[in-house]
Formats: sequence, C-alpha cells, structure tokens
Amino acid sequence: MTAESRPPLLDVRALEFAYPAGGLSTANGRFGLGPLTFDVYGREFLAIIGPNGCGKSTLLRLLAGLLKPARGTVQYAGGEVSSLPARERARHIAVVRQEAPLVFSMTVEQFLMLGRYAYAEAFGFESRKDCEMARAAMEVTQTCSLANRRMDEISGGERQRVVLARALAQEPQLLLLDEPTANLDLSFQLEMLRLIRRLASEQGMGLVAVMHEVNLASEFADYILLLRGGRMFRHGSPKDVLTAGALEEVYGVPVRVDWNPASGRPHVTVMATASL
Repeated sequence: MTAESRPPLLDVRALEFAYPAGGLSTANGRFGLGPLTFDVYGREFLAIIGPNGCGKSTLLRLLAGLLKPARGTVQYAGGEVSSLPARERARHIAVVRQEAPLVFSMTVEQFLMLGRYAYAEAFGFESRKDCEMARAAMEVTQTCSLANRRMDEISGGERQRVVLARALAQEPQLLLLDEPTANLDLSFQLEMLRLIRRLASEQGMGLVAVMHEVNLASEFADYILLLRGGRMFRHGSPKDVLTAGALEEVYGVPVRVDWNPASGRPHVTVMATASL
C-alpha cells in the first residue's frame, strides 16, 4: 500500500500561527508561521530544516498539540491534536526534546517510568505492563545496563538514548524529535538516527525531527520540509529540496551540492573562503 492510498498519521492543512503581542518577534515585526500543508505517514521520516528563527521548533510544538493554531488544522487520526486531553495525546504522540529537565534526582529506570504516566492507574502504582514496556524500551535503545544509574551521572550520549527510551515507553505511533543529534559527537549522531530510522520501519511509527545538520537530514529522511521566515520554501524528497539554488537562497551562503557515492543522496558542502 502506498502512502497516497492510506490515511496519514498526521494531517496538516493550511496551518498558521502567530505569537501574541510581546511574544517572539523578528527584525520585521511579530513572528508568523504558515500557511503550511503536509502529511506525515507511518514508517516515514520527515526532517524539518531551515536557518535559526525560521519556525522549526514552533512548528514542532504545534504538531505536538502544545500550541493551538491561529488558522488551519493539525489532525491525528481525524481529531485536532491540540484538543486531545493530555493523557490521551501522550498515548499516541511522544516528544523527544533537546533537554529533559529533572525536577529531582532519579535513576534511569525511574525516569523511564515517567513515560508511562498516560497509562497510570488511579493510585499511581506501576503495573506489570508498565514495567514490561519500560524494559522493552531500554532493550531497544541498549540502555538496560544504565537502569540503576542516576540520570545526573550518565554521559550526554547515554542521556539522549534514555530520553528516547522514555518516549518509546509511551508506545507512540508518532515520534517528534527536537534536534535529536544536538551535542552528540559524530558516532552518537549516526547511532541515534540509525536507531530511530529502524524503529520507524519495524514499529510503523511516523517520525518528525527538527534538524540543523543538512547532510544527516539528507541521508536519513524520506522527506524534507525547508522553512524560511515561517513559510514553506520547499517540501519533498532530499533530491528535490536540497539544491544549491534553494539552499543558497534560504541560508545566504554559497554551497555545492553533489552526491554521496554510497547512498546516492545529496551531499552539501559550504563553499567557505578566507574572506568569509
């Protein structure tokens, strides 16, 4: 079955948003996003890219239902995402943020159990199912050995995997990631993206990730949404979006786009000179 013949997990139509007066603003005035129209399907990876301040994180918050659109719709399974009760939303959509602040010190296993709050019983005790899903999430992210370590004692790369494990413990169908490779070295970047790519394929999840690394987006994403000033500049396959002309216009720097001989996907090189 092709994507076009099955319903999308996330259906975004004519989406617009603006921060209220006194909120986020730019040199040209109050920030506005949209209109944006696109779909997200299961087993597919959409990367959102663009320069700083173009609206990437705002868009992710709208997709997560944390902000309400000014106009248009963001629908999951036919229902408006921002109107779903928080617990119901958490059973279907998980968000992996750059930073996961800790209110108090806890072990990795305790941190993962926070991902089960949407399924918690009235008295808040963990069920056998909660423990099974937390253990399964640790196994797939290779974090079982960290279960009894405290969150403030593990490395940045380990922490990123644990934050992903907590999201997976929610049993989501849609995974939203805010710069999942930030602050990771190259080996951990590749490890993280290979993992979420495999999970999407095996578990049928849809993936949406805000990314700064254009070449990583090219290698791992099925589709790329390129934003400029809150507007959709291009949307399509890496081959269609990552052209020299489009990237130079959006980012304002000269680039060369050739092809990765191993994957056949676009590879972007910034043409830096001594005068820059």
